[in-house]
Amino acid sequence: MSEIKKLTVDVDVSDYFERYVNFEEVSKLCIEEQETLGYNWNYPPFEFDVEDVWNSYNKLKIIAFKIDFSAEELEHTFDERELEFILKRFERMKVKFMNEIYMLESEDALGLFLGKCNLCMRCTREFNMPCKMPFKMRYSLESLGAYVDKTVEDLFGFEIKYAENGKLPEYLIFVGGLLYDKKEGD
Repeated sequence: MSEIKKLTVDVDVSDYFERYVNFEEVSKLCIEEQETLGYNWNYPPFEFDVEDVWNSYNKLKIIAFKIDFSAEELEHTFDERELEFILKRFERMKVKFMNEIYMLESEDALGLFLGKCNLCMRCTREFNMPCKMPFKMRYSLESLGAYVDKTVEDLFGFEIKYAENGKLPEYLIFVGGLLYDKKEGD
């Protein structure tokens, strides 16, 4: 791994919501993903109105962690198992990155997880049991209806890339955030 860069941008929640959020459409994709990869408490369906979450804050800090791979890593062709192992290792790094977001939280700010929650080896939602870590579990931008690919392209100038044919992508990007500047009365 060559280097990890932390990218941030602050936006008004109302502008972001208008340009990048379509809960009805994105939640369908999240639910389809869960049908394939397993259910998770930080993905829909929810027992609350997602729009209420967005409407409770004035500002959003989008936080992206970009992992650039070295030329040596990019040249190597991995077998399927090796590539899966490497990608899972990076997926586990989300917990470390998430600690940086937790540290920004306050009564006035709510962290947003970097994609699908991976705090537990298997989410208890798969077994119709309550979340084992509700104090650490956070919702993600996509689970709240945001188009993360478009967000990253427009606000950071990077395309989301994926591993394919035994090759690592040029980089991986994990995107989370912080809703802050809570509105009065919320």
